[in-house]
Amino acid sequence: MTTFIEVLGEFSDKVWDLRDRRVDDWPLMSSPIPAMLICLAYVFVVKVVGPKFMENRPAYDLRGVLKVYNLFQIVVNIWVFYELCKHGWLSGNYNYFCEPVDYSYNESAFRVLLACYVFYLSKFVDLLDTVFFVLRKKNNQITLLHVIHHGWIPTTLWPGIRFVCGGHGSFFAFLNSFVHVVMYIYYFLSAMGPQVQKYLGWKKYLTSLQMVQFVAASAHCFQLLFFDCQFPYLMSCWIGLHEVFFLAMFLNFYRQTYLKNKKDKADAQLAINNNNNHYAKKAL
Repeated sequence: MTTFIEVLGEFSDKVWDLRDRRVDDWPLMSSPIPAMLICLAYVFVVKVVGPKFMENRPAYDLRGVLKVYNLFQIVVNIWVFYELCKHGWLSGNYNYFCEPVDYSYNESAFRVLLACYVFYLSKFVDLLDTVFFVLRKKNNQITLLHVIHHGWIPTTLWPGIRFVCGGHGSFFAFLNSFVHVVMYIYYFLSAMGPQVQKYLGWKKYLTSLQMVQFVAASAHCFQLLFFDCQFPYLMSCWIGLHEVFFLAMFLNFYRQTYLKNKKDKADAQLAINNNNNHYAKKAL
């Protein structure tokens, strides 16, 4: 009698046969376990080890490091976005409604593959964002959204890079690399100091841009439920649900950070005005 373990093993083998063999020998592609371990270590460091290490230490001044780091991120994401534009979504050869993965080694297909892989690796570099927050004692910025967003993405992106690296599955990398160019330009300018920071009042629009990205990416994925396309439906749903999840989290963050704070400030100002009016009437 076939055991459950044997059935599971056979199913696993069949799924593994569907992998993109072009990345078989590339780092972090043999299994999702290394990415998961890195992400778990990240959470442990930024939530336990880091705060404990900084408990009795002054915040580090990392402005020089941050300038170099943010500039590096800008360059990497510009390159990824450029490659996905030139060989993918703005090349005139990609169909926005249905674009199967090209598993060949022709130049355009391989350049898209390489861009998506570099995009994936950059998500591990992104983890340094939180490490720098810890070292600078910016604990207010280490929110639940921030930790989940950074700590989950390398793991959830792994199936896409491993099985469908290119075609329809590259649309999120196309959008996200552009968003990250804008985001790290903001961070780079912020690292310039107070003389520049006073002009950076557009952070909430950056959050809005991220939410627009999630809406576009999820719609792009879920449309395959209504079109016949040679792209795995389950993978499309996986990517789409991934975007919906983060859209919900970013919406909550936006509401709590910008809308609620704005209302609280308005209520506080109204209370002050009412109080002033009260004393003015008494004076009369």
